Amino acid sequence: MKKHRCGWCEGDALYEAYHDKEWGVPVYDDDTLFEFLILETFQAGLSWITILRKRENFRKAFDNFDYKTIASYKQDKIDSLLQDAGIIRNKLKVNATITNAQAFMKIQDEFGSFSKYIWAFVDGKPIKNKCKTMQDIPATTAISDALSKDLKKRGFKFVGPTVVYAHMQATGMVNDHIESCFRYDEV
Repeated sequence: MKKHRCGWCEGDALYEAYHDKEWGVPVYDDDTLFEFLILETFQAGLSWITILRKRENFRKAFDNFDYKTIASYKQDKIDSLLQDAGIIRNKLKVNATITNAQAFMKIQDEFGSFSKYIWAFVDGKPIKNKCKTMQDIPATTAISDALSKDLKKRGFKFVGPTVVYAHMQATGMVNDHIESCFRYDEV
């Protein structure tokens, strides 16, 4: 029997695997939260499938998303990233990744972990929306607006409300699987 999925992923094996195994699963560890944050910031203005197809290239290029290493990148590393055809070679986004790694660690210092900080915006537990169709899923919410504003205040770049909401969806802070999707109750 065919599984019913959210329509956005259907027809592409990589997209379906991501949807079935990762999207919307609550993430509480800082390493994975950072990875998704970086991928979401690179996705700004592009399709998510473009980023998924380059995910392993990003992992290699950005030292396995090790934020401590990324925070200390120097110009020679930036130059090599801008020559790497396997990733999105956007100078502003590459530089933002370094800035975001530094800001990420400041939040860890202040709150004990990035997870504690970010999950506080949803009182530590996922918001389970009741979306019947893809059109019911919002692009932003009051929470993503507030989180975006706070991240920007703390020095983060490329974290507008839409990017932040996509991050919330990806990391399970909000469950936006449509109600008829087999993953809706699983996550």
